[in-house]
Amino acid sequence: MNPSFRYLPFIGRVLIAIIFVLSGLSKIGNPAGTQAYIAAAGLPLPELALWISVVIETLGGVLLIVGYQTRAVAAVVALFTLAAAFAFHTNFADQNQMIHFLKNICMTGGLLQVVAFGAGPFSLDARFGKA
Repeated sequence: MNPSFRYLPFIGRVLIAIIFVLSGLSKIGNPAGTQAYIAAAGLPLPELALWISVVIETLGGVLLIVGYQTRAVAAVVALFTLAAAFAFHTNFADQNQMIHFLKNICMTGGLLQVVAFGAGPFSLDARFGKA
């Protein structure tokens, strides 16, 4: 890897992960509102869906930042993000929802890049020889 690019995978992981960590923490701060939003979308088991999303977003985001089991974590978060796009943001008559849908698609693309290329040199994966 070009030495001038050594930090880019880490910076990219942080920039992708921060939205998930913040979203997961906001769900912890307002579980009733999140459950109501999940129920309003017609998804089953809103309480279980809440806690699954909290774990995937918060833990997945932190694991992406530190670069641990990065490819597997990025794959799980990518699937979650794609599912969220189709579950919550398909009202394309609402421009805001279309933007959210496309944001999720873009984040999925970034996460798939992490799946393909790994965590990079500044990661726990690299430290343990799994990058």
